Amino acid sequence: MHASVQEAGLTIDQCLYDFVNQQALPGTGLTQEAFWQGFACIIDTLSPLNKALLSKRDLLQQQIDAFHQQHPEWDALQYRTFLEDIGYLHSEPEDVGIDTLNVEPEIALAAAPQLVVPVSNARFALNAANARWGSLYDALYGTDLLPEDDGAEKTSAYNPVRGFKVMAYVRQFLDQALPLAHGSHIESSGYAVLDGKLVVTLNDSTQVALAFEEQFVGYQGQPQNPTAILLKHHDLHIEIQIDPHSTIGQADKAGIKDVLLESALTTIMDCEDSVAAVDAQDKVLVYQNWLGLMQGTLSESFSKQGQTITRRLNDDRHYISKHGESITLKGRSMMFVRNVGHLMRNPAIVDKHGEQVFEGIMDAVITALCSLHDLQGCSSVHNSSAQSINIVKPKMHGPEEVAFTEQLFSEVEALLRLPPNTIKLGIMDEERRTSVNLKACIAQAKSRVVFINTGFLDRTGDEIHTSMFAGPVLPKAQIKSQPWIASYEDRNVDIGLACGFSGKAQIGKGMWPMPDKMALMMQQKQAHLEAGANTAWVPSPTAATLHAMHYHFVDVFEKQRELMTRQQASLDDLLTPPLLLDRALSKEDIQAELDNNIQGILGYVVRWIDQGIGCSKVPDINHVGLMEDRATLRISSQHIANWLKHEICSVEQVKQTFARMAHVVDSQNQHDTNYRPMAVDEQSLATNLAFQAAQELVFKGAQQPNGYTEPLLHAYRLKYKAQAQK
Repeated sequence: MHASVQEAGLTIDQCLYDFVNQQALPGTGLTQEAFWQGFACIIDTLSPLNKALLSKRDLLQQQIDAFHQQHPEWDALQYRTFLEDIGYLHSEPEDVGIDTLNVEPEIALAAAPQLVVPVSNARFALNAANARWGSLYDALYGTDLLPEDDGAEKTSAYNPVRGFKVMAYVRQFLDQALPLAHGSHIESSGYAVLDGKLVVTLNDSTQVALAFEEQFVGYQGQPQNPTAILLKHHDLHIEIQIDPHSTIGQADKAGIKDVLLESALTTIMDCEDSVAAVDAQDKVLVYQNWLGLMQGTLSESFSKQGQTITRRLNDDRHYISKHGESITLKGRSMMFVRNVGHLMRNPAIVDKHGEQVFEGIMDAVITALCSLHDLQGCSSVHNSSAQSINIVKPKMHGPEEVAFTEQLFSEVEALLRLPPNTIKLGIMDEERRTSVNLKACIAQAKSRVVFINTGFLDRTGDEIHTSMFAGPVLPKAQIKSQPWIASYEDRNVDIGLACGFSGKAQIGKGMWPMPDKMALMMQQKQAHLEAGANTAWVPSPTAATLHAMHYHFVDVFEKQRELMTRQQASLDDLLTPPLLLDRALSKEDIQAELDNNIQGILGYVVRWIDQGIGCSKVPDINHVGLMEDRATLRISSQHIANWLKHEICSVEQVKQTFARMAHVVDSQNQHDTNYRPMAVDEQSLATNLAFQAAQELVFKGAQQPNGYTEPLLHAYRLKYKAQAQK
């Protein structure tokens, strides 16, 4: 048992209590007594409403299950009418226009990549925050985007052959984003500033200007001999760094040593799906890191090649404008914080009724409290330039739950003495009831919403669970090609644009899952921009820098203007579940799908339970590293639960596959010194908590609330921690 403190009718874990009183509150102007009294009042007021919303989720699911059991033949019109009758499907409101004020320029005015990282990992968080500027040379040199043939291998020491390929690729990119009046950057031998203009000297000694002179913004160093040239295209900065004495610059005719791209303009610091936080100690780590980011004090030291490196938040960047004035550009990504959803409770605080508090309420209060330090100017490396706190809220079901979040944020603003709508809301369109009512959801928060996005994994997990009794679903790979997913992705953009998001808020798309497959990402991820998204998720700072090139290839805001004229995607398509129907599956097809799902489940769950890792690169069945978080676990576990429900596979077959895949996962992790094998022998499988949790996620999957994985994961992680403390 952890020590606890009584205050304002709450029982608060000592470590959380001390963190709030000793670290988060000082400097905010709030007293300890007023804070805890106000917090207790919010808990007392909103907990019954939160409970009622969760009960409604359960009731609606029971009604949908009963409908499918009573109507085994699919009838789209009958189904839609039924959803309207039970209050699942709302009528779409007309003329919803968002009027959010004080929106960060990175959110409203720019199109660029977005990172999502577990805020519990300080090193990841700092790397992401510092990923606003990324080296294009490093990103190209270290990834598979450039082939390793003809002597261009990635070697431990610098390979000048590969380096030359990098330089050539970057020069071609500069020609596309920053064309010269004539000639090419490939022919450049010098860059200088003359009379407030950029002058590029070519190999034949001719001097040329940019085709669009307004793209030149400023420089560092001396005008005739600059060390950096700052340019702009599609509202994203590009910095050409010049040092003819450096290793790289010596080999370049113009002395260019690197090209930096403004990359991840925004980052989501995640308290949710990529974090394994199950008790007060875990939550304090999450909150401490967020506070450190807001105060500008977070640092992390680590060893690399025998040297100790300390990572901190980057300073701002300074230049001289073409008019001779000082320019300061932000050196860091603008940080959102993603709170948890409405479902889970946490033992860190127990209310006056003896019930654990809802974690979403706790997150809203404490992450906003930490953000006060940024708003009050306590840090020299500020986050918000609009005096706003930007919170992403996941897993809301429909407009009533968005309205509840609106009320929660209003209560928090009152507690923290903030003006109304200081706390901005990012709505994650990842639950079916939100997708089919998206416009009504936006209407509930039209004065604070700054973000909507889509996410295939969670959305498909909820799709499968909602339609669990409708019939067996298709294999996962085939689900992606069904009409509902195209409608889902298009309607999100259509509705966002209809509600006035362009130039005011973000419309986002989901994660690229393969951090080592950058060549493939560059082939495919531009489609997110073509679809009208002004941000999309990437798994690393390197991926952000590469994906940033797409935003120079596509004028997203022009694309959005084009898309505004199209007809809104079909609601009937969106409501049609991805059922197998009369398609036949061979025994081999079924087993391959089980192998793939179960290997992925085990690979993720064993790290979650045993090591408390909520997000990591997990090898798949083909040993390709995939960025995994709880969303991938949700879709895989629900998929097998559905197939079990409809007897596509048997319980015994699934158990045998689990046992076999445990050996595969153990083998894939054999070089991890912190890894504890599951399948040492038959007895170890029977007693291994991670293995038990993984199986329960499948065998009890149909009974989990909306197919969520958190209740079982939290329970087993707490068991594991209790055993480890004995």
